[in-house]
Amino acid sequence: MIDWNEIQEAERFLRGHFALSRLVPAPSLVKGTGVPVYLKLESEMPTGSFKPRGALYALSRQMERAGANEVVASSTGNHGAAVAYAAKLRGVRATIFLPRNANPVKRGRIEELGATLMEQGEDSTDACEAADQYAQRTGAFFLNDASDPDVPAGAATIGTEIVSQLPEVAGVWVPIGDTALIRGISSAVKHFRPRARIVGVLAEQAPAYYLSWKSGQTTPTETCKTIADGLSTRTPLAENVTSIRELVDEVRLVSERAMLEAIRFLLVNEHVLAEPSGAASAAAWLSSSDTELHGPTVLLVSGSNIAEEVLQRAICGHEPANG
Repeated sequence: MIDWNEIQEAERFLRGHFALSRLVPAPSLVKGTGVPVYLKLESEMPTGSFKPRGALYALSRQMERAGANEVVASSTGNHGAAVAYAAKLRGVRATIFLPRNANPVKRGRIEELGATLMEQGEDSTDACEAADQYAQRTGAFFLNDASDPDVPAGAATIGTEIVSQLPEVAGVWVPIGDTALIRGISSAVKHFRPRARIVGVLAEQAPAYYLSWKSGQTTPTETCKTIADGLSTRTPLAENVTSIRELVDEVRLVSERAMLEAIRFLLVNEHVLAEPSGAASAAAWLSSSDTELHGPTVLLVSGSNIAEEVLQRAICGHEPANG
């Protein structure tokens, strides 16, 4: 669990930079049960995802402790854009490693923010290895959102906002990529609401953390090819597995088709644009027939940086190319 004092420090710092993201009722998701459902719109944050919270806080803490002339990150897109955004605010150079064939919308955001782009490998693991080697070679600060100790505290501010906006919250559904998001949110929500149920959501085609959460052992997968590039992790970290087993009550998998259907559902019924990972929580909610309803539930919309080709498939109902 993230230290509460650290979460408070992150909250004080980030209040000077970001307004609270909106928490809106989603009547189309109530399922006739009468239990209210809400969407937490992190997709409306700068760069179109929740990531700037952790990136700006972690970079600023590093600069306070040891300074930094250059920050390097690996990403499928959203973390890279967030690091580029944070670097621009703090006046340092940013070098971002992306896998080849990365989401063009996310790549464009990074370029607009003035970062140097490097394309390496087939997925996030390959890009991470290249970024680590670059940082060791140049002395740049490697802001790895999977292992950096300050990133989850930034993400935890989402949890404090949820409780302030909905004090009676009983459940929060959160997509799982590198786990910083769900570790932060769960730590904050459970500080106030220990019985609140935290549900993590992963893509069926990138199940490494699901398998690890079930078994208690790090369980890497050979590939993680999913339209939800924000969830495409194939190499879990042992300490993160331990943390989510302590903090997360349930983990669910969603199919490629379910995420495409959720993108369309959110757009048509709630007028919310979400990328596949951003729609994952809604996809799990819509797909489930055995959901235990404990009270007001929040589904996190973590990002809106959707590629045009994926959006067209969602709207037109086309089958996923890799599913």
